Amino acid sequence: MKKLLAIALLCIMISNAHAQKEGFGIGIMIGELTGINGKYWLTQTTAVDGGVAYSFAKEHTAVSLHADYLYHIDDVFESRYSIPFYYGFGFRMRFVDGDKNSFGARGVAGLVFQSDKIPIDLFFEFVPVFNLFPSTSLGLDLAIGGRYYLN
Repeated sequence: MKKLLAIALLCIMISNAHAQKEGFGIGIMIGELTGINGKYWLTQTTAVDGGVAYSFAKEHTAVSLHADYLYHIDDVFESRYSIPFYYGFGFRMRFVDGDKNSFGARGVAGLVFQSDKIPIDLFFEFVPVFNLFPSTSLGLDLAIGGRYYLN
């Protein structure tokens, strides 16, 4: 299995590189939530992203689904690299054992490092969550991660 994964990664690395602001990227996120993340660019400044993740933070483990609409602002930091600030909104569904399932609204803010030379991005995001169902409460998701773009 490790050899197959190494061969797949090698094939990805030697494929043609494209700048991010187009196409679909898939990768991982680690933190609260930990799982698989995808992002699809709609324009040069807007994208949608979503994920399927596992939560380890509470006394009950949970599986979460989320989707967000994101706006990106370039040139927030002076750098020779592209590090846009992004923000947006979306929703999260969390499935916990028993009757503790929840649904909430997400507000997303983060930074993403993008390279024109290789088809990856690295991100950090801060996500307050306003749970609406079954009762109202506030939560917080934090994640770092990376995506490979399949252009």
